[in-house]
Amino acid sequence: MDREGLVVTEAELTRLLAQNDVAGVDEVGRGPLAGPVVAAAVILDPARPIAGLMDSKSLTPARREALAVLIRERSLAWSLALCTPGEIDEMNILRATLEAMRRAVATLTRPPAIALVDGNRCPELNCAAYPVVKGDGRAPCISAASIIAKVHRDALMADLDQIHPGYGLATHKGYPTRAHRDALVRLGPSPCHRRSFAPVREAGMR
Repeated sequence: MDREGLVVTEAELTRLLAQNDVAGVDEVGRGPLAGPVVAAAVILDPARPIAGLMDSKSLTPARREALAVLIRERSLAWSLALCTPGEIDEMNILRATLEAMRRAVATLTRPPAIALVDGNRCPELNCAAYPVVKGDGRAPCISAASIIAKVHRDALMADLDQIHPGYGLATHKGYPTRAHRDALVRLGPSPCHRRSFAPVREAGMR
């Protein structure tokens, strides 16, 4: 269900969050030059609340990791999915992001009644879906999804740093920092780089 452009008011968001089996959906990794885009879906358990859920970017790594453990332990259901750099190059980053979100919701062990998706558009899902702008700061279930997606992707980037040393992937997580761009010029793109992104494409032509 595509509800692009729909503005979910605070009153409507409150009503939606009060329903049963609400999945929060978020992604991490649209902007990096390397690595996958990772999406998560989480259905929180109202009987087992988790204090401190907020936008993953506003949390320290240690706090994110501690919350991720609680989210996985206490949620009614959670899932992670990704699109690889090759899929990103084939689809484009927007379509790959939506596809990763779709995969995350599709692999939940408990089908959601509705999905609240961070951002201004939704993937095609087999349930009612609502885009929630800045949802990772407005809906705890979206915050939870952002946290486990971020923790998972950071761990993947640390692994990729071991496989493709020299780029600093564990430090900048693939984002286009000056150090990363300099390494691209010096070393050329690795297999985990997104060749459809301009800095990577340009480095590959040198």
